[in-house]
Parts: sequence; C-alpha cells; structure tokens
Amino acid sequence: MTVVSDRPWLAARAVPVGPRLTVSLVLVSAVGLLAFAWPLLVDAGAVLDGDATAPLVLGVVLGASLLVVATAVSDGGMDVRAVAMLGLLAAVGALIRPLAAGTGGVETVFVLLVLGGRVFGPGFGFLLGGTTLFASALLTGGVGPWLPYQMLGAAWVGLGAGLLPHRIGWGRAQVRVRGVGELVLLATYGALASVLFGIAMNLSFWPFLLGAATEISFIPGAAVTENLHRFLTYSVVTSLPWDLTRAVTTVLGVAVAGHAVLVTLRRAARRAVFVA
Repeated sequence: MTVVSDRPWLAARAVPVGPRLTVSLVLVSAVGLLAFAWPLLVDAGAVLDGDATAPLVLGVVLGASLLVVATAVSDGGMDVRAVAMLGLLAAVGALIRPLAAGTGGVETVFVLLVLGGRVFGPGFGFLLGGTTLFASALLTGGVGPWLPYQMLGAAWVGLGAGLLPHRIGWGRAQVRVRGVGELVLLATYGALASVLFGIAMNLSFWPFLLGAATEISFIPGAAVTENLHRFLTYSVVTSLPWDLTRAVTTVLGVAVAGHAVLVTLRRAARRAVFVA
C-alpha cells in the first residue's frame, strides 16, 4: 500500500479517504452545521422557526446523509477487517459509555473516539463516533430526537482526531509526533472537543427548552449577535461545569490509558495491514 507522507489522511488506512468520501464528508458536515446552527440563521416566520418538529426533520436529513457516507465508504474499499474493527470498537464504546454518561459530565467514551480516530484515520474515526453513539443509545434506550445530533457530534470528534498531524516542523527539522508529545496533543484535542461537543448539543435543543420568557431564551428572528449572546450565556450558566468535567475526564483517560491503547490499536492495525 502507498503512504502519502505529507498528507497522512490520504495514506492507506482502515477507511481510505479518497475524493468521493472527502466530498461526502464535507457535504454531511455542511448539513450537520446547518442542523446545529439554524436557530442563529433563520428569520422569524420561517418554516423552521419555533417548530418543535424541526430537530426531527433535520435528524432525518442527517441520517440520510450518514447513509450516503456509508455508501461512499463501501466504494472506497472498506473491507471486512475494517468492518470487524469498527464493530469491535463501537461495541466497546457502547459498553463503557453507560458506566459514566451523564454523571456530572463524566464521559469516558471520548477517550476511545480520540484514540481510535488517531490510529485508524479520519474516515474510520467519523464512523466510529456515529456508530458508537448509536449502539450506546440502543443499549441504554436512549433513542430520541437528540440522537442524530449526538451521533454527528461524536463523529466529528473521531474525524478531528484522525486529522491531527503525525509530523510537525518543516524539511529536515520535521519530526514524528510520538510518545509524550503525542499524548499531550491528543489530550489537548480531547479537552477542546469535549467542550465543543457540549456547546453543540446545547444548540440543538436550546430554542425549545426555556420558552420565551427568560433573558437567555431563543428569540425567533432576532439578530445573530443577540441570539448568540443569549446562547453563550445559557451555555455558561447551565452546562459549562459538565463540559469541563467531560474535558478533564478525557484528559485523564488519555494520560492514563492512552499509551497502552495506542500501542494495542497500532499492533492490530499492522496485523490487519491497514498501514503500510
């Protein structure tokens, strides 16, 4: 297999990211951003404005988009070994998530998503995030209108981990990111992703949660700056402690288990010939 050293996301991985899959991921992500950010974009009286069915409609769109991604992945050469690895890690994530999910913001599954995306690449990380949250919801009875948003948010976490640089510097000064430096990179990314995930989830239900009577409520048709200010204030006073707890949990998880898990996953990747 050919490795493209200066563009590691194009290298031979469990899920090869070719042009077709790249386009699919960009389109799905664009739809996802619209699904999350529509409260800040629509005018008063728009079809989506104030309609409690909007998340359901957009969830269906997201589900269809994820199906397109799965089709594109099959075209790109995702073989049975990658499917087996995806199923195994998604099952592990689904089993460990109920152990702490929602308990003061503790979220252990982010450690798996970050490390899995790092080893197996962005395409695999995207699928790992979505399938893990979906499997977890089925296991715990947590299926609802929030699930597509959670799946997409977790998919982005895995995707971002796979896009982190494997080398830093330029020319002869370029060095591989390994050892302690890699763990610091993954922990920093995991902390940032944990906070952003919480903010994104807030945005998905904030317009419907408070009604119109509070100073941090969604105002249909208001200026973007007005609604953004209200939303950020809402996030700070309600979910920030949980988001920070999730970030701390992820950092500790990567610091404690990161090295062992990375070694194990990379050994599995070599045996499955996911890497050259």
